[in-house]
Formats: sequence, structure tokens, C-alpha cells
Amino acid sequence: MAHKEETIGKFAEMIARAALMAAGWSGVSKPETEEPYDILAADPFSGDIKRFQVKTIRDRMDSRGYLTVSGRKNTGLAYTKADTDYFIGVLIEADVTKAYMFECRGITDYWMPKRNEGKREWIELKLNLDRDFLATIENEAEAV
Repeated sequence: MAHKEETIGKFAEMIARAALMAAGWSGVSKPETEEPYDILAADPFSGDIKRFQVKTIRDRMDSRGYLTVSGRKNTGLAYTKADTDYFIGVLIEADVTKAYMFECRGITDYWMPKRNEGKREWIELKLNLDRDFLATIENEAEAV
């Protein structure tokens, strides 16, 4: 039987891949070898391949007033742009699961910013699949 933390981590990766697909990213895949990123995907507009590191979100709303994601590797060092382009933080609660994407900035801790705080913006990735939205992205890609 899988350890609880392993099950949570694998679940978060599956949610992150589904959220990317729902947002129109294509070629969503996992590397076959051990890499510092968990997912590769092609940007829905540019087609550029981006690397994603998936982390579970720690809910610190009661104690500190925000959600946090660790930007540390197993070594304790921060992930850098050489390791991954983006993080996807997955919030797993009893009654809600959400995914947020944000840029890797080479720091050890990321926290959900208040609105309009500039670079620290987290973008929520919807988990429901909107076929009309996907058709719109496909049509825009074909026009380019």
C-alpha cells in the first residue's frame, strides 16, 4: 500500500495535468527519467514547451492569512529557472480541490498574494473541461 504522502503527491500531479489540459495546454506528459520538473506541456498559444513542478499547497489561512507552496528541492535548495518554468500548486482539502499556476522565481517559499501584487500572481487553473473554450484555442492556433 502506498504511503499517504506518496498518494497525495501522485493525486496532485494528476490534478495538475488535468488542469493544464482543461486550460488548453497540449502534449501534457510526464518525463520518463528523473528530472527536476514533473510535467511538460505545450503552451496553447505559442506552442512553446514549458516545464512544471507540482507541489501541494499548505493552507496557512488561519495562522498566517495565506496559502503557501514550498519552492525547495529534496536537497533543501530552491528550484531555479534552469529546473522548471512554472509551479502548479494543488490545494487538497476535504471539500475542495484547486490548482494554481505561477512562475518559478528561484525562491524557497511562495505564498498566494493579495490581489494586484504584481509578479507574485497565482493563476487559478479550472478543473472543469470547457469544450467551447478548447475549440476557440484550436481555431486561434490554426489561424496563426
